[in-house]
Order: sequence, then C-alpha cells, then structure tokens
Amino acid sequence: MPTGVAIRDVREQLFEAADRVLLRDGPSGLTSRAVTTEAGVAKGVLHKHFADFDDFLASFVLDRVDRMAPQALALRSAAGTGTVAGNVTDALVAVFGSVAVAIVALVTFRDELRARLRETWPAGVPVLTEAARMLADYLEAERDRGRVAPGPDVQGLAGMLIGSAHLLFADRTGPPPTRAAVERAVCGVLDLAAG
Repeated sequence: MPTGVAIRDVREQLFEAADRVLLRDGPSGLTSRAVTTEAGVAKGVLHKHFADFDDFLASFVLDRVDRMAPQALALRSAAGTGTVAGNVTDALVAVFGSVAVAIVALVTFRDELRARLRETWPAGVPVLTEAARMLADYLEAERDRGRVAPGPDVQGLAGMLIGSAHLLFADRTGPPPTRAAVERAVCGVLDLAAG
C-alpha cells in the first residue's frame, strides 16, 4: 500500500524549491539535498525524474527561460504606449527582480551545467540572452513606430541594456537598485545610442 503524501507537479515543486534555495543560499548552496529538503520530498524523487543533478539544473534554467515568454509578449504589446525608457525599465526590473541574477551566477559556477546547456542553448547565459532578445524585439517594434532612432543596432542596444542592468543587480547580498536607478541607466544607454 502506498504511503506518504501525493506530490503535485513534482517538476514544478522541485523548481520552486530550487528558486528559494538559490535566492537564499546562492549557487554553492544549491545541492540536490538542499532542493529536495526545501521541496519536502525524498532525495530519490529528484533522481526519479532527472538523469542527474546537472540534468535537473539544466531543466530548471530552461524552464525559467520559458517563463519569460508572457513577459516578452507583454513588453512587445506595450510598444507605442508609455515611454520607451519606462517600458524597458519595467522589463529589466522584472527580469532582474526574479531569480535571473542568481541563475547567471549558477551557470557561471557550474562547468557541467554550462556543458549541458550548450546541448540546447548554443551561446550565452540563457536567461540573459532571452532577455536581450525580448528587449531587441520590443525596441524594433518601437523603431517601427518612430519612437526609437533608426541608427543603432537594436541587438547591440539590447545587450548594452542587459549588461547595464546586470551590473546594477549583480550584488545579490545587498539591496536591489531602485527603479529610479535602473531608469537612469536605461536613459543613459538610450541617450548614448540616439546621440
């Protein structure tokens, strides 16, 4: 007779636990034992659903990238409304206010994870490259409306915006930057590109 508590969506339960551990303890604290303990499941549950811990981590990172799709759609839909700087600021605060900064550290921290990710994600850190793609699509839509100057390459501009925001949010132990600080950085990049 089975015992224990039925597990709802086990992948999601484990991914949410990984979010909490990663945000609280950083990449060095993200172990299979820490994840299963945080999720309230036996360690074997993780290994039943994933080949090994790096398979779990790669699936976790890619799932967090997939979760950016609604945000990308919302940003693209915002083209022509509000201000370009305000829309970009909101998008960057949402991206970097999530687990994204910690995922960047995780991918940097674990060689095997990077190797696994390269099997499906050819270059860059998945969360950041997806965020850059989201911003480039938005900036292209704004350029089509005449709200972004025709001169700068939107891919390069998006990369500059991601890099600038990442520098602001990189210290996960300190307080996050204010929205005003992020917007100042966004305006600086946009002004530089327009000038």
